[in-house]
Amino acid sequence: MSEKQLRPIDAPFVALGPSGVAIRDRLGQLTPADEKVLRLTGEHLGRLASQDLALRCAQGHEHHSESWAARKQGLTAASSSRWAGSITKASHDQWALSRRGQLAYIQGLEAGVRTLMHRLSQPLGERGTKRDPGGYQSNHEWFVKSRRLAVLEHRLDVARAEREAGIVHVVRGGRRLLNTRHNLAAAGLTEEQWRQRWEAERWFLAADGESGKRFGNETIRVSPDGEVSIKLPAPLAHLANTKHGRYVLASKVAFAHRGAEWADRIEANRAVAYRVHYDAERGRWYLTASWQKPVVKTVPLDTARAHGMVGVDTNADHFAAYLLDRHGNPVGDPRRFPYDLTGTAGHRDAQVRHAITRLLHWAKRCDVTAIGLENLDFTAEKTREKHGRRKRFRQLISGIPTGKLKARLVSMAAEQGLAIVAVDPAYTSMWGDQHWRKPLTSNKRKMSRHDAASVAIGRRALGHPIRRRTAPPHDDQSDRRGHRTAQAEPGIQERQGTRPPVTERTHDARPRTGTTRTRVTSASNTVWDACSSGSWHQMSLLDTV
Repeated sequence: MSEKQLRPIDAPFVALGPSGVAIRDRLGQLTPADEKVLRLTGEHLGRLASQDLALRCAQGHEHHSESWAARKQGLTAASSSRWAGSITKASHDQWALSRRGQLAYIQGLEAGVRTLMHRLSQPLGERGTKRDPGGYQSNHEWFVKSRRLAVLEHRLDVARAEREAGIVHVVRGGRRLLNTRHNLAAAGLTEEQWRQRWEAERWFLAADGESGKRFGNETIRVSPDGEVSIKLPAPLAHLANTKHGRYVLASKVAFAHRGAEWADRIEANRAVAYRVHYDAERGRWYLTASWQKPVVKTVPLDTARAHGMVGVDTNADHFAAYLLDRHGNPVGDPRRFPYDLTGTAGHRDAQVRHAITRLLHWAKRCDVTAIGLENLDFTAEKTREKHGRRKRFRQLISGIPTGKLKARLVSMAAEQGLAIVAVDPAYTSMWGDQHWRKPLTSNKRKMSRHDAASVAIGRRALGHPIRRRTAPPHDDQSDRRGHRTAQAEPGIQERQGTRPPVTERTHDARPRTGTTRTRVTSASNTVWDACSSGSWHQMSLLDTV
């Protein structure tokens, strides 16, 4: 029987920090006139944004700087040059995002087609392996999957042709909200409520920042005292309540999070982008400020490992974490940070954010500088072609918010001064359970498979092998060979060998000379602290003098 071939394991690396910052505050105490101006401005600019996005999608690969300038010039007359620049840039970014989504869709179809073709080529009832699936169980299932293969191949041909032609499908307002229109009863919405959300999502009230301009933005300006003013488009200039066609809102903002950093930027006239958003479900207006951060060089991997590591295993309902010192030794007991990913999107996001906050605070108390995390990506692992009838498993991996979790964890860890070391997730659960679950289990400590996986992740992030050292034979474990453990550092020579012989343990042993083995005879059992002469005699008369 041939040995199992393991796939190559990628080396760990320090994840890059966040490249931007976004903060938000509510626009409270708006007057009816303020809301009217915001609605009219959003509707007008949203209509222009829809027209420009349609033009950008129609151009496809034929887009160039001259066509971009022509689109911007056509929008300037109906708004302003700065509003036109923000609209055209947003359209270009949306088209590029759709292209990336289109490529991911094609890759998913290709993975599904490959899996179906492989399974259809196998005999009926053929058992699969851990690496490759087997054949189908019946003729009916084989026929149904053959029809699905034809459907996927047709979708793949269409998607490839559209990508070559530069065609993308974009819905301003979101495809999910658009499809909700056909299932209002299931969504618990009336037609009027859905219409309000749809229109609010299609409004456009976003302006890019400009360094060197007053307070970093000439279109939507926020002063240091929180006063918000908007440069109205040309057709709505008659609604202005101050000079130069600007409208000042009655509400003032005060950013509680990163407020000092935001104030430093606007006082130095550095670029800050703003977006005004209306939450139709709550009936509230919000202002979001964002800016780019300079690219910060990540800490070296050796520096991140210097003070140990917290290994974290990501699961569908909790983080399993374990503290390891720099030698790879588990310290203390495992920790769990649960979260609930059911309910609304806001509730799920809050649960993940709260769990990450608790994890980071615990890591800071452990005096480590880095967290080891699996570089998970389930993009091509969620298809029913790969996992077949394992519907619960597909729902499990689909429910783990890997992309959002990684982005949020990296940004929140950077604020705490912690680095994220990403490791290859291959075999961490299997090897962790094999090598660490039983040794760490005791009467006072219960170890789960996830806790053992966190140890494996931490050791891989530290550069240590996951497996523990094999122990020597039990009969001379502590005499000649010494006790072998997994505590040696990777750089130590012959770290898989035995320790040198221990020193003499008998307190009255004489130094050994040459190769002759000599040993002082043991002490008598009847006389304390005296060496025996080799024989023992009982005296007939006691000396009583």
